[in-house]
Amino acid sequence: MSSNGRLHEALLPGAPEGARWATEEARIRSAYGRRGGHERYSWFNRAHLLGMQEVERTILRALARHGVESLDDASVLEVGCGSAVWLREFIKWGVPPERAVGIDLLANRVEQARRLCPTGMTLQCGSAAQLPFGDHTFDLVLQSMLISSVLDGELRRCVAAEMRRVLRPNGLILWYDYHVNNPRNPDVRRVSKGEVRTLFPGCDSRFERVTLAAPLARLVAPRSTALYRALGLVPWLKTHYLAIIREPSRPPWTAESHR
Repeated sequence: MSSNGRLHEALLPGAPEGARWATEEARIRSAYGRRGGHERYSWFNRAHLLGMQEVERTILRALARHGVESLDDASVLEVGCGSAVWLREFIKWGVPPERAVGIDLLANRVEQARRLCPTGMTLQCGSAAQLPFGDHTFDLVLQSMLISSVLDGELRRCVAAEMRRVLRPNGLILWYDYHVNNPRNPDVRRVSKGEVRTLFPGCDSRFERVTLAAPLARLVAPRSTALYRALGLVPWLKTHYLAIIREPSRPPWTAESHR
């Protein structure tokens, strides 16, 4: 049996780890189900707008460095897609809606995504630890602040293994998540660079620090875009990693190889 098969076996309701992971997923549903929309994440909030624009630029530069010149035929999966903010960005960048797929634990977030997304996308409620997709299905697999919301280390490992399983041999995993803890948010635990490498053993990983610390961003952004961007040049003021993860010794992305 493969290691991935053992992980799936452990998720069965009668297995001790499966029961523990079911408890963890229930905690996540409860913690994030209590959270509604928040003005901090409005596009009319200056700090949120500038932060998202920075991440957008960083993602596109990182993809270009890995040989991505077009997304017109690419397939993309986002695990923990929420309202599908990043999936909608990828469609804006060229991914056909019918090749964009999202999955999330919370049914209300999936319904919100369906209201906001174009026709043709696949959006479903389910667990990132048991992705309902075949091996080597997607050119890009994205997670944005999902893993830091999972406090159980073994469940983190299972989610990472599933992301890797559904990725095509020359595909890319796109990672955006906290590398620092927020003492005011017990529902989140940081993911260090070392842990990312442990979650994807043997893979090539490239990291960039992004996203100005939220309290500072909210203070500065409404007053001065220039100061916000200047502070954003200081690495230790940034709270997230943007990483590209790929299988070792695989051919680089080309317009032909990912079709």
